[in-house]
Amino acid sequence: MTAFIPYGAYWSTPFARWQGSFAHLHSIEFAAHVTKSALAERDIGVEAFDFAAYGLTVPQYRSFYGTPWFTAMIGATHLAGPTVNQACATGARLLSTAMGEMATSGVQTALIASGDRTSNGPHAYYPAPDKPGGTGIGENIVMESFNRDPFAKCAMVDTADNVARKVGITTEEQHEVAAYRAAQYEDALKDDRAFQKRYMAAAFAVPDAGFRKTIKTLNGDEGIYPSSPEKMASLKPVMPDGSVTFAGQTHPADGSAALVVCATEDRARALGKPGGPIIEVLAVAQGRDDVAHMPAAPIRAAHRALDLAALTIDDIDVIKSHNPFAVNDIAFARAFDLDWKKMNNFGSSLVWGHPQGPTGLRALIEMIEELEIRGGGSGLFQGCAAGDSAMAVILKVR
Repeated sequence: MTAFIPYGAYWSTPFARWQGSFAHLHSIEFAAHVTKSALAERDIGVEAFDFAAYGLTVPQYRSFYGTPWFTAMIGATHLAGPTVNQACATGARLLSTAMGEMATSGVQTALIASGDRTSNGPHAYYPAPDKPGGTGIGENIVMESFNRDPFAKCAMVDTADNVARKVGITTEEQHEVAAYRAAQYEDALKDDRAFQKRYMAAAFAVPDAGFRKTIKTLNGDEGIYPSSPEKMASLKPVMPDGSVTFAGQTHPADGSAALVVCATEDRARALGKPGGPIIEVLAVAQGRDDVAHMPAAPIRAAHRALDLAALTIDDIDVIKSHNPFAVNDIAFARAFDLDWKKMNNFGSSLVWGHPQGPTGLRALIEMIEELEIRGGGSGLFQGCAAGDSAMAVILKVR
């Protein structure tokens, strides 16, 4: 089954480095606040939707109510839907979820949205009445998830070091990728952020926690560090005997993103910008790599997506990745005999940060806009996720 994305019926907030300008905002309430405004700007009423799904990876106060709460806050009290969590692959999983509903339940128009706040992550306590004294265990959900895979028994950065060792990737190569990705991001800022303004507000009004007033304005992403080869060269690997430095990995962030998905081309035309291209989703696939080798998992997911779409990598015009580590892009390029410099034009999560749930949605949106600029073609998004897993999406813009 295929699906269609109305051109322009998508949006993303800027991404703000954690403990930054969005750190005080409840992620679900914030996503609803942004979505109401974005739908109004596009003249899309909530009655247009017969399905919704919300992606969340960091629990928030009352997040048990998930999607029904989100849809109620935007005025769509007729929509229920699942709340989705597949760590960093949540964006692609949301798309797959919507397409599944179209195939099995006759859904015609879906709203998929995600918002996460890695800042001020919750601290959970789990009672254990069978333990001595009934003492339970606690966890810092964000920090401990980054630092300890309960099955692989290692941190996420260890998985990048493992792939680097296996493939033979040096620190110097990782720094070269990081510097190049920073330059690509600068292309999105040219002409007064012309590229980003295709899907992001020119000046984003940051609300207070009660969403009553604006407390500041963001002109693009917050917390982007300028690339400096000299500074990168002075960095030591994060882990003993490793090769990944802080320059070769992304930073946690806060933000939200969303897009509309339709079952038919006619419906997508009706909701998209007049005269815009047709965006068809050709395939969505997942993959999982060896234990503690997370950055290599997108290779398997991409192979599966290409097979489903009856395409080869040579048929792909634009490649976008969720690259929490520079290792991701080097390993992927080697597996497909590609030049990694041809991937991730206009930016990637290695530079603009990683709020988890919305990360993949923003990458998909940027891929659509790059394809539109070049006059159409096929695009492949791929990205890894916790548990050595990954997802891949193939789109065609015509």
